[in-house]
Amino acid sequence: MDEELRTLTERLRLESGGTALHERLAVTVDHDALARVLTEPGQPLWARELAAFRLGVAGDRRAFEALVLLLNHRDPPRCASAAHALARLDDPRTARAAAALATNELRVAYALQPVRLLVELRAPESVPALITTLRRRLRPHDPHRRVALACVEGLGALGDDRARAVLNDALAHPVLAEAAVHALARIPRQR
Repeated sequence: MDEELRTLTERLRLESGGTALHERLAVTVDHDALARVLTEPGQPLWARELAAFRLGVAGDRRAFEALVLLLNHRDPPRCASAAHALARLDDPRTARAAAALATNELRVAYALQPVRLLVELRAPESVPALITTLRRRLRPHDPHRRVALACVEGLGALGDDRARAVLNDALAHPVLAEAAVHALARIPRQR
């Protein structure tokens, strides 16, 4: 069992109270049974999360909508497990959905995992979304420094020259300055 699945299964075993449903969902190889959990009314959130995660890492695109909803959840472990599964799902809609979540100012408190997912995906939407999100975080007294730091580090990892201007602006922010220096050093110089 992979480490992410083990961690998720243990967390959700506690949340579910160790029910028989949890045990069935944790071991079944029946993707149709897992997919039914995503559409049947009255299923608990933990069951939907476990089913969506298992389908997502297996590459079953029926998990996409549930995983995107979990990626934007207020509970950080749910966001992280959804990002992990979405990165493995190989659905062409994932990058667009992550970019929409990362740049949504009404939900910026939950943008950390969408930002990290965009970096992992290295999709065409990644750099523009991270630039937009970081630029908004450079306003005075912005409370979302973890999101800003993830953008800076992600832009460095992506190494795209389009990020140079916003990373230079990030140098003026003490919390971001060191990371911005490292990120800028990772962007190849234009000749």
